[in-house]
Amino acid sequence: MKNYGLFLSLIFIIILSSCRDDFETVPSTGELRFSKDTVYLDTVFTNIGSSTYNLKVYNRSNNDIYIPSVRLAKGESSNYRLNVDGLPGKSFENIEILAKDSIYVFIETTVNVANKPDPLYTDEILFDNGSNEQDVHLVTLVQDAIFIKPNQNPITRVIDSLTLDGQPTTIKGRFLEDSELNFTSEKPYVVYGYAAVAEDKTLTVDAGARIHFHANSGLIIDKKATLKINGELDNEVIIEGDRLEPNFSENPGQWGAIWMRAGSKDHEINYTTIKNGSIGILLDSIGSNSAPTLTIKNSQIYNHSNYGILGRETNILGENVVINNAGFSALACVIGGAYNFTHSTFANYWNNSFRQFPTVLVNNFFTYDDNGMDVVETRNLVEANFTNCIIYGSNNIELLLDRVDGSDFNYNFSNNLIRFNDFNGSYDGIPEYNFNDSTHYQNNILNESPHFRNTLTNDLIIGQESAGNGLGNLSGAMQVPQDILGENRTSSPDIGAYQHIEFE
Repeated sequence: MKNYGLFLSLIFIIILSSCRDDFETVPSTGELRFSKDTVYLDTVFTNIGSSTYNLKVYNRSNNDIYIPSVRLAKGESSNYRLNVDGLPGKSFENIEILAKDSIYVFIETTVNVANKPDPLYTDEILFDNGSNEQDVHLVTLVQDAIFIKPNQNPITRVIDSLTLDGQPTTIKGRFLEDSELNFTSEKPYVVYGYAAVAEDKTLTVDAGARIHFHANSGLIIDKKATLKINGELDNEVIIEGDRLEPNFSENPGQWGAIWMRAGSKDHEINYTTIKNGSIGILLDSIGSNSAPTLTIKNSQIYNHSNYGILGRETNILGENVVINNAGFSALACVIGGAYNFTHSTFANYWNNSFRQFPTVLVNNFFTYDDNGMDVVETRNLVEANFTNCIIYGSNNIELLLDRVDGSDFNYNFSNNLIRFNDFNGSYDGIPEYNFNDSTHYQNNILNESPHFRNTLTNDLIIGQESAGNGLGNLSGAMQVPQDILGENRTSSPDIGAYQHIEFE
């Protein structure tokens, strides 16, 4: 019985010692500390909500405190929204912070630039009152834009889908009106869903234009339609997603693709950067063996979750093209076609997942299922000519020529720097990989370093130690006399899209 009484006494003492009054707080004395004194919310488009940013508020004292007031300086009229320690609103009272502890404040904004003459929108979060008041500044840049969205039924809220070849599809989007067929540099364009160019129409994109695609959005050029992107050396066109925060600046898969459908024609892309989609350019239809369906020059294609360029039985002419970082291949020339690339750099240092495909893939067939049986059909590879190009990446085999008998398979590689390290002899005896066959290979360099400046940041300029310096084919250099940066290459052409520089 004595032990039982002692046990109850111990329990009572433990309960008393473990209890504390969490509400025994004292007012803040103006000595809060913050993770930053200014929160910069990165550029947002008008009427489009920002990402959520955070601020940490510290109580460094030995006392449990409460902050009598936390509020936005502009009050309820502010375009900022707060969440303070789990509570949403624009003003708060008696916010508690334990001794040596902290709380989070989350911040978002949506601003209509039409109501704000100054694109720089600011406010303050005010902590406490009077002589104890402390503040944290909020700053964001609001950018006006032209929005292109599919139509939506006002009653059912169903978003319109495209009709292609007379058949309804599940692709959300609409065809551009005639008045929308010239994208200028006056304001950026923000596209929701797929903006489509109708038959016999041409979409012209002026130098300096910026096009931002929302998730699951892109551009479709229908049969007999044309895309002309007219970027210039010091005034390029930028095509990317609509998330402008630095954390999204190099993220792949943010939008869909630029899809040039079968029967589309005469596409031209010059001085353009296309980044962060699923497929940078998807091009169908050979159209003509003699005239390119797409001519692309002085352009960069980065960070695509599937392909940089996927050409399917088509005709592409490329000069000073740079592609890096694709989940599958940087360049895929499949189902035959005609492909001619000069002074281009194809690299793949994808590190977001395992990559099975090589940097450059060329084949002359496709497969499909017919009642449970795989059927293989071939198409003529009319030509696949690579001159003065770099084909490199993080895998051992970065060039795959996948031939199936039954159709033509014509290819030629001249003065290229190629990574093809067949260390286990898997490709021995396959004629397409006989690099000593002068009919198909002339003056190529295997497995020597291109000396890129920084593959992680898509900086594929080559340095003084590049194995391709001065070894470009002169006739190719005369065809493309300037590199992608406008440097003359006719006296001593380097392999790839860039003439080498001396790295700092």
